[in-house]
Amino acid sequence: MSKPARHLVVMAKQPRLGRVKTRLGREIGTIEATRIYRVMLSGLLRRLGRDPRWQTWLAVDGVHEVHAPVWPAEINVVNQDRSDLGERMQRQFGALPPGPVVLIGCDIPAITPGDIAGAFRLLGNAEFCFGPADDGGYWLAGQSAGRRGTPMFANVRWSSEHALEDTLANLRGRSVAMLRQLADVDDAASYLHFIQSGYTSS
Repeated sequence: MSKPARHLVVMAKQPRLGRVKTRLGREIGTIEATRIYRVMLSGLLRRLGRDPRWQTWLAVDGVHEVHAPVWPAEINVVNQDRSDLGERMQRQFGALPPGPVVLIGCDIPAITPGDIAGAFRLLGNAEFCFGPADDGGYWLAGQSAGRRGTPMFANVRWSSEHALEDTLANLRGRSVAMLRQLADVDDAASYLHFIQSGYTSS
């Protein structure tokens, strides 16, 4: 059976001490922040990585990490490339086989298969879609098959309340659809909410 012409890209890093969730690590400790990142990433890949409605790609930070033994064998692993966040994200939209592309991070534990399916449905009519985050950023960005490679991320103020606003400014005049708002795990308060939800196994 051929793979579906829909692509889900998960942007990730190998969960090593001092390389992931550094801001959270300053509040709860580097070891615990790394453990929580590992829990979120593995949970996300279990929920979404085997869904037959799309092909999942894991975009990792550095060509040396592509062949690391920690990644699930059934998921395609590609390199993010060494550049700023916007360039790394844009590269994924341009590099994959034909079809709509949905891109997410791995620190939004509430993402469900229904959210990803909903994004692909939106891209059946809209050119772009986003999942807004409660901090002014976004947890999902998607491009329809006909708009693959359209520049989206120039002059975006990353890690600020303006990230979604700046991205939408790059798409003025285009059709954009929105998913539900979700929260990431990026500080002590969101960490406590996460562990109280029961997602604490390693």
